[in-house]
Amino acid sequence: MNKCSDDEKMHQYMGIEMNIQTWNLLMKKKRSEQDDLRMIMFAKSSLYHWKKSTNFQPTNEQRGEWLISRVLSILEKRETALFHAKNTIALTEKHELKDFDLAYAYESLARSYAAIKNKDESKIWYKKAKQAGEMISDNKDKEIFNGDLKAGPWFDCLD
Repeated sequence: MNKCSDDEKMHQYMGIEMNIQTWNLLMKKKRSEQDDLRMIMFAKSSLYHWKKSTNFQPTNEQRGEWLISRVLSILEKRETALFHAKNTIALTEKHELKDFDLAYAYESLARSYAAIKNKDESKIWYKKAKQAGEMISDNKDKEIFNGDLKAGPWFDCLD
């Protein structure tokens, strides 16, 4: 039987908790500058703690990179968002992730290219994300993805 130390349990708990806190701020209608800074730190902390968890899987890293990219895109931290989106797609390809994770990898590139106002690249990746989203096998996952894909901002790149 694999017993986890208190530190290992704490890292998994914090990875999950920081992810939840990031989403709470992402969903907040009016964020302060302090909220924006906290959101960035929570997203990065979530990935850090997942990497320290005994339950860490490649999908945790891919999804952590995606979340950081999403936060930075929304906050218009353009080049850094694109950097994390490229990490997301690289991890997706390296670990041959499909379905839900592939669709989100494409979405991260579409949104980060939109944030840097590269309309052509954004449209290419958005189309790939939409097609991959249609292939998601679980209906609940498909619904979640489609909701996220429709959610802005898209920085006037999808008109």
